[in-house]
Amino acid sequence: MLNPFFQQGSSSEQNLIQDLINEQLRMYGVEVYYMPREYVNENTIIKEVIESQFGNASPIEAYLENYEGYADNTTLLTKFGIQSTQEINLVISQDRFEFYLEPLIKNTSNTKLSTRPKEGDLIYFPLGDRLFEIKFVEHEKPFYQLQKNYTYTLKCELFRYSDEVIDTGIDEIDDNLVGNSLSGETEDGISSVLGGIQTLTLVGVASTATAISGIVDGGIRSITIGKQGAYFATTPRVAISSAPSGGITGVGTAVMNHSSVSAIQLINAGAGYTVAPEIEFVTSTGVGASASSTIGDGVIGIITVTSGGSGYTTAPAITFTNEVFLTGVTAVSAAATAVVSAAGTITAIYITNSGLGYSVAPTISISNNSVGLTGTFEFNEVITGSVSGATARVRTFNSATNVLQIANVTGTFQVNETITGESSGATAPLRIVNTDLIDDGFTDNTNIESEADSILDFSERNPFGIP
Repeated sequence: MLNPFFQQGSSSEQNLIQDLINEQLRMYGVEVYYMPREYVNENTIIKEVIESQFGNASPIEAYLENYEGYADNTTLLTKFGIQSTQEINLVISQDRFEFYLEPLIKNTSNTKLSTRPKEGDLIYFPLGDRLFEIKFVEHEKPFYQLQKNYTYTLKCELFRYSDEVIDTGIDEIDDNLVGNSLSGETEDGISSVLGGIQTLTLVGVASTATAISGIVDGGIRSITIGKQGAYFATTPRVAISSAPSGGITGVGTAVMNHSSVSAIQLINAGAGYTVAPEIEFVTSTGVGASASSTIGDGVIGIITVTSGGSGYTTAPAITFTNEVFLTGVTAVSAAATAVVSAAGTITAIYITNSGLGYSVAPTISISNNSVGLTGTFEFNEVITGSVSGATARVRTFNSATNVLQIANVTGTFQVNETITGESSGATAPLRIVNTDLIDDGFTDNTNIESEADSILDFSERNPFGIP
């Protein structure tokens, strides 16, 4: 029997010990951030967590037990290569967790457990700017001194990212998802962004293209396809017979419909023709295509793009204004189509009909591209596609190239839809979608797949041989 004249575990004694421990932690500890795991989505059968996020971080004092560096045995050789765990042990006060952290965690949805630190939660260690995951919580050491326990010992391991959403609102924590490079890559070309990253190329700030025209006599008015031909593996070269001495030979390009020629557009209508030139198709493949031409005076000879503009996703409408025609002739207005580059600029304007009877060169009007980039996308904000409804989180945005690197993608983004940032309010039409994940410089997924394709012949349709 214990001595009845001494109190073993009175509330006053326990409170004194707890206060002394709290004071020691504040004096000799370090300030870390406790980040409870929020379970967003889990498997309904085996309750496996499919998706989780960390949206809150609260500072708390902790004592670092392994004061000489990371714990021993932190490098393991596994079948997947060398793995560095870099473990630390942190001691925190049970009292501080109960009266400070628990009320904060309890109000957070989908945390599952708030009465004690739990395995799977994260600790942000500011001194090393690193995230650690709690692997085990020791709550009975020291063992019931004065009939009570006063601390938790958190055995933590360097956090291995696997598509979790980290958005605490504290920049020094959230920026662990991406390096400082604007492009999301290091100087060695290695991705500095954690996780699988897709890229979206957006339409930049829009500006309208401009162009000028000139008129000539004896130019090609139009080229009419007689027979489309077939079996063209590549676009054939359009050969136009030479103009008479002193004239200009016309230049055209073929428009393909699968393996046939559907139309010929004029790059230069030429000049000085007295008879309609012959049209031939020069190619090593394809047969049966034929075309004929017409000529006229006062036709559009060539259209020169003076400014390519920016932000075009589709070919704009080309119209001819301020048209002045010769008297006594049958006037025909010209028609043309624009060529849009992958960069969203107008690189050329091809003539589909050179018109007829112009006395002065008309004005080229290119429809205005009024939709372009507005605002600047912010790191970690949610973006949404206007048509697809797809969502993702921003990792990097390069305003020079208009390339947006995204992670945690849900759905499939579509070209030409408008991307909107939830926090910044930035908007931009989507020009290119690249679903190929960025190589981080360490994974060999692409190499393994390529080597596997060389072993397994997926083109083989008949396992018993080709008849």
